[in-house]
Amino acid sequence: MTRTPFKILVIEDNETLREGMVQILSGEGYTLRQAVDGTAGTKLLEEKPDLVITDYKMAGVSGMQILEQCRNRFPEIPVIMITAYGTIELAVEAMKAGAWDFLPKPFSREELLLRISRAIEALEARRQTRRLQAENEYLRLEVESCFNYGEIVGGSPRMKAIYRTIEKVAGQDTSVMIYGESGTGKELVARAIHFQSPRKDKPFVRVNCGALAEGILESELFGHEKGAFTGALKQKRGRFELAHKGTLFLDEIGDIPLSTQLRLLRVLQEKEFERVGGEETVRVDVRVIAATHRDLMDEVKEGRFREDLYYRLHILPISIPPLRERKEDIPQLANHFLRKLCDDMKRKPIQLTDEGLEILTAYNWPGNVRELENVLERAVVLAESSRIDGASLSFMLSRPEGTNLAGQSLNLDKAAADLEARMIREALDATRGIKTRAARLLGVSESTLYYKMQKHGIHAPE
Repeated sequence: MTRTPFKILVIEDNETLREGMVQILSGEGYTLRQAVDGTAGTKLLEEKPDLVITDYKMAGVSGMQILEQCRNRFPEIPVIMITAYGTIELAVEAMKAGAWDFLPKPFSREELLLRISRAIEALEARRQTRRLQAENEYLRLEVESCFNYGEIVGGSPRMKAIYRTIEKVAGQDTSVMIYGESGTGKELVARAIHFQSPRKDKPFVRVNCGALAEGILESELFGHEKGAFTGALKQKRGRFELAHKGTLFLDEIGDIPLSTQLRLLRVLQEKEFERVGGEETVRVDVRVIAATHRDLMDEVKEGRFREDLYYRLHILPISIPPLRERKEDIPQLANHFLRKLCDDMKRKPIQLTDEGLEILTAYNWPGNVRELENVLERAVVLAESSRIDGASLSFMLSRPEGTNLAGQSLNLDKAAADLEARMIREALDATRGIKTRAARLLGVSESTLYYKMQKHGIHAPE
């Protein structure tokens, strides 16, 4: 059997015996290195062989000294001691000092190969044990940091606190309000709550309130009757009806108009509503989870959000930190996305260089986790090797001219709108105007992309 991965170092001052062993072992397919004495053998230990065969008694550095160096510097390397002085006392001394085996001279070819085979079997078993331990540790960290919550990734203290909160609120049936900047993963938290709840086998229905105009939003939430407005050619069930017995996720709830807020409040209080243009009362059993990037209390003070609706939704609040406040999660997030992207694109595994990881960690990520995923997707698409270096990432993360905030108005809504428009233009450029691919790159639906393009006056490149 060929065992080319195994490198054996033979240290023997008897030239005839040494060359005989080298010839035998080379014929078996092992990779051999040989040393004429202990001094030369000491230097070859730096190459970290898989197995050492050394004579016991040599001028200068002895076999026992070689064994001591192995135990102190390379404890994973098994050592077979050979000697012409094959006494029991000598064998016991060598084994106590850490030798794997003791082989008295003279020995046959078969006996040499048998002792080496046993040493290699033990070495393989130790390596397999270490691999399993490493895999188990990795899985333990994955479970500890992700709690089997699907795509949520991160083991920082703040994320662990969120996982514990999810476990506490999932079993309840009251409303949950999730706060966080765009791209932090609010929908993932909402899904985690739903799938850890007693409603997990029922629908999880999502509505992006910020992407729909007022009339369309009411129809989406509550449905409409045939003829309720121009184009209403048949009755339509709303998202509340579709989420019956399940969970309704209202994303960007801070963007809904006051008139819709009043109807929403009634549903939360009374569990009933009428479809747009209808008179029949529809009763539903729905758990509502809402999310927003806004400070709703500020919206209440400004008169843009109903105070009674705020308190109805704000029963169980969860705040997701931006990525810049949990940078210790970036390595795990990056590796998670790279594995996912390579699997989706049917590509061989791609890794970040140390410099690349430093670049990602140093960046402030205004677009949060979503921006990190998009940057890595671009990097994987453009990658010409199995590694992504710092230079390519630096280019992708360079700020366009005019984005320096010094001397500019620090209006957060305007800055967010400018960033959103820039990301949409970059996605359309990267996909050559193919909106389906651009929407996938941005992590939004195609209808949301159309709405936002119209909102920002963006036209796809020809």
